[in-house]
Amino acid sequence: MDAMLINPFINATVNVLETMAFVKSKAGTPYLKKDNIAKGDVTGVIGITGQTNGTISVTFDENSILKIVSNMFGEEMKELNGEVADAVGELTNMISGQARRELAESGKIFEAAIPSVITGKNHGIAHIAKGPQIAIPFSIDEGNFTIEVCLEN
Repeated sequence: MDAMLINPFINATVNVLETMAFVKSKAGTPYLKKDNIAKGDVTGVIGITGQTNGTISVTFDENSILKIVSNMFGEEMKELNGEVADAVGELTNMISGQARRELAESGKIFEAAIPSVITGKNHGIAHIAKGPQIAIPFSIDEGNFTIEVCLEN
């Protein structure tokens, strides 16, 4: 998959977390993911159409999302609950939106659906596109999360 399609998601993730949650995140090396098992405890998934079709997912481990949402809400969150799941959906939407704006600047236009949220240990992520699943691991001081981009060729 073209780095020009991946870099906007890295940029958007770093920017959204810094702006909305005052959290500095560090992207690791993207890799080709071969299974559908989530690398965390709660995932936001959003479908996109346009230049090509696909899905974007953002999976957080419990410690990272509790820190992020605590910062967003200005109060300590101690457990995964409906409020945290709603925040994951909103973060997924914001990351997707910023990435799609950056892609539009290079002429690649995408529209997005409403995000869905999946929770639970070892849950699965079913990407609808028949393309490679590119995973980008991120870390913050409190934990890890992963962005997955799966677009049809």
